[in-house]
Amino acid sequence: MAAGRLHGDDTTVPVLAKGRTTTGRLWTYVRDDRPFAGPAPPAALFHFSADRTAVHPNRHLAGYAGILQADAYAGFNDLYLPDRKPGQVLEAGCWAHGRRKLFVLVDIGKAPVAIEAVRRIDAIFAIEREINGVPAEQRLSIRRDRIAPLVAELEQWMRIERGRLSRHNDIARAMDYMLKRWAAFTRFVDDGRICMTNNAAERAPRGVAFGRKAWLFAGSDRGGERAAAIYSLIITARLNDVDPRAWLADVLRRIADHPASRLDQLLPWNWKAPPPPAAVAA
Repeated sequence: MAAGRLHGDDTTVPVLAKGRTTTGRLWTYVRDDRPFAGPAPPAALFHFSADRTAVHPNRHLAGYAGILQADAYAGFNDLYLPDRKPGQVLEAGCWAHGRRKLFVLVDIGKAPVAIEAVRRIDAIFAIEREINGVPAEQRLSIRRDRIAPLVAELEQWMRIERGRLSRHNDIARAMDYMLKRWAAFTRFVDDGRICMTNNAAERAPRGVAFGRKAWLFAGSDRGGERAAAIYSLIITARLNDVDPRAWLADVLRRIADHPASRLDQLLPWNWKAPPPPAAVAA
C-alpha cells in the first residue's frame, strides 16, 4: 500500500446465510511495477466485505494518496476528490474496459463506427506492447512521441462521430464511457508508470472464480475474511513465480521458530526454497 500506483478491482463471492446465500465481495489491490521496470516486487492484498458500498474502498485506501488504476465504479469517486485527506487519489482509466464495450458491438453485427474505434485503439495498444517492461522515463518519451498524437486524433474523431448519434445509441453509450472520463483515460500519456489497462487487478481474482465452482460459498463473513487473507498469500506468491504450496508448507513449518526481526525473509520475493533432502546411501 506504499506503492505510487495501485490496481484495484473486486469480484463477487457467495456467502452462506439462513436458508440461502448472499453476495459478498472480495476486493483486491495489486502492486505490479514490472511494466515500467520498477524495483518493487509485485504483491496483492485482498479484503472481504458483505456488500459493495463505497465505504469499503474508502476504508481500504484511507491512508493512500497515489494513482489508482480501476474501472469506473462510482464507489471510488470520493477517493478522486481534490480536497481529500491525506491527498487526492489520481484516477487512471482502463482502456481494456473501454475497448470491450466497443468490441461487443463489432462482434454482434455490422457497426462501422465501432470497428473504426477498435482499429484506432488497437494501434495504440500495439505500441504499448513494444514498451512493456521498459523504464518509466523511456515509456514516457515514446508515448509523447508516438502515442499522444494517436490519442488526440482518436478523441477528435470520437467526439465528431458521437455528435452524430442519439444518446440512446449503443455506440454512443460505449463512446460516452470513455469520453466522460477522458482525463482518466489519457493520464497514462503523461506518466510512464501508468498502464493502459487494469489487467493486473482483473487477473488476480481469477482464482476466486475457479474457487466458486469448487467450494461454492464462504460459510460466513468470517470465512470470507479468512479467504481474503489466504488469497493475499497465494496470489502474491504466484505474482513472484513462487509455488504457493511449497512456500506455505515451508513457511508454516519454520515460522514458529523464526526470529520476528527477520520475518521479511519469509516473504515470497525473499524466500529461498529449502534444498532437497540428501540421498541416503544404501
